[in-house]
Amino acid sequence: MRKIIIAAIASGVLLVGAGAVAYVASPTIHAGQVGEAPELGRLGQYSIGVTVRNFALEDRTRITAWGAISGNLTEANRELSVRFWYPAEKGDGETAQYTHIMRPPGKEPVSIASQGVAVPKANAIVDQKYPLVLMSHGFGGWDTQFSNLAEQIASHGYIVASIDHADMPIDGVTSFLLSFGNVLVDRTLDQRHILAQILEDAQSGSHDYAAQIDTDNVGLIGYSMGGYGAIASAGAPYDFSNDPMSNIPDSARMTLNEVAQKPLPIKSLVTFAPWGGQPDSRAWTAENIGKIDKPVLIIAGNQDDIVNYEEGVKWLFENMTGSNRYMLVYREARHNIVGNEFDLEADGNFTTAEFLKEPVWRSDRLNAINQHFVTAFLDMTLKGDTSKADYLNVPTKDSNDSQWPVQFGEQLNGKLAGSDQSDHWKGFQRRWAVGLEMHRMEKKQ
Repeated sequence: MRKIIIAAIASGVLLVGAGAVAYVASPTIHAGQVGEAPELGRLGQYSIGVTVRNFALEDRTRITAWGAISGNLTEANRELSVRFWYPAEKGDGETAQYTHIMRPPGKEPVSIASQGVAVPKANAIVDQKYPLVLMSHGFGGWDTQFSNLAEQIASHGYIVASIDHADMPIDGVTSFLLSFGNVLVDRTLDQRHILAQILEDAQSGSHDYAAQIDTDNVGLIGYSMGGYGAIASAGAPYDFSNDPMSNIPDSARMTLNEVAQKPLPIKSLVTFAPWGGQPDSRAWTAENIGKIDKPVLIIAGNQDDIVNYEEGVKWLFENMTGSNRYMLVYREARHNIVGNEFDLEADGNFTTAEFLKEPVWRSDRLNAINQHFVTAFLDMTLKGDTSKADYLNVPTKDSNDSQWPVQFGEQLNGKLAGSDQSDHWKGFQRRWAVGLEMHRMEKKQ
């Protein structure tokens, strides 16, 4: 009997009593790519190039140890590198490997690397225009920490510019406070100054990738402190009544208040685990948060104890009353809900793992889901592709409630939910849309 059952399965038919149920083996979608990734979390049609450019930022200042005491800022030269990913002509060059050395305070340096799919300095496709997406990392992060996300976005027809903010290194309590104080001032200023220069390059066509940029369609992505800066850049002026904002020197406050009158010319805002909404260090009033009028996608973990999901992230989402907005929530996730999957030594120090890893979710799974929803959101808001709204306007707030009935014995082999599965989260495989929530609110009329 066992041999008969095995033979029946092998032949594509599962016998059940006197009847038979079809064993459907749908072809795996997007052959050669990670099968568990949802539909838009996979590489797009474009080959990708990557290059780096340095930008000099004028009229910048720095908080020093003496400045923290005196309240005076020190004039400082600020030069930042920006890494660009862009649609490129298909070539045979070696793909990029992105390396970085982490320097945890009091620990040995740790070298980490990610293998990319972009080809360094590949020839840009110059006869088309693509939306620009500016990326801004968190405190202590770096420009290629999210290279997987950047490459995936670029492969779908975008120019992605990732800032390396070069946060001051930390070796103790004093240096931490100084570094964080400068980040409070620098994040939105960096975003503003870098974007202004990129758009100038686009107008002049001084670089091939710059000539590709559609200057009328610009998006901004920020993680943690990058999200803090991005919220201000999108049009929410800071409030300096709470610590640590109240400790920012007066001259820096004046600068931040001045630039707040001119939101960046963006059409779309994505924030991962944004800092600044939590009650004990709130950086905005509800009124000022409501001044953002661009569509927003917030992505967060509901156990985030860095930015306080319940009282911080949700507060931001609920008070962005001037925008149509979505919030994707990873249940049981903490703060590290975006970033490449890094292979760490088994006996390495835990500080590195704590900075990069999630306790519950796999990084590669987070990446695939992030890429899926960010691509849908950017296509909808920057390319005007209204069909992508179906990926965001999910039928159930809780993904666990998705319904996709199948017949007994039916094997779907990677099939993704489409219009025929209207009660399931679109683009996800059956049984794989779990552990997620999608919240949606429309702007106040």
